[in-house]
Amino acid sequence: MNKYFLSLAAVMFLFGSHAWAEGLKVGMKAADWSFKDAEGKIYTMESWAGKVLLVNYVDPDEADLNEHFTDAMKGASDEKRLRKELYKGIGIADCAATWKPNFAIRLIAGKKAKKYNTTILFDYKATLREAWGLKKDTANAILLDKNRICRAIVRGRVPDDQVEKLVQLAIDLQYK
Repeated sequence: MNKYFLSLAAVMFLFGSHAWAEGLKVGMKAADWSFKDAEGKIYTMESWAGKVLLVNYVDPDEADLNEHFTDAMKGASDEKRLRKELYKGIGIADCAATWKPNFAIRLIAGKKAKKYNTTILFDYKATLREAWGLKKDTANAILLDKNRICRAIVRGRVPDDQVEKLVQLAIDLQYK
């Protein structure tokens, strides 16, 4: 019986480690993706080539979880510390993580896109969540440099004491 539990524990460890190893980590190049916006236009990371890219990957049920962080990034942009020719923040809705129908998700996304003057895309099959090892049922913030190397990733709520550090990192990455 003990051998069975040891074997089970080893398998769980290996699969758990393997799954985590495949997730995006700081210092890794982010795998590309392709998603549509509400009008059906297709975007990839290359749509913003040469720019620092903030990807807010969010369960629509948690659309406001990182609003404090997004507001800080918008403030830096409004103050011209983040320059639109060097930086872009986007949202990707994790449609597979919610019970909400797609029309309601698009409504929520439309309000966010207008508030932040940004692009919101839709991941209907959790493709990016699985590829990058993001958390389900929450918000994820991923900061990529111009070469699409992950420089910061927060799975869940961005801690208040990290907001200004992440804003400054995005500002610094514009000039590297």
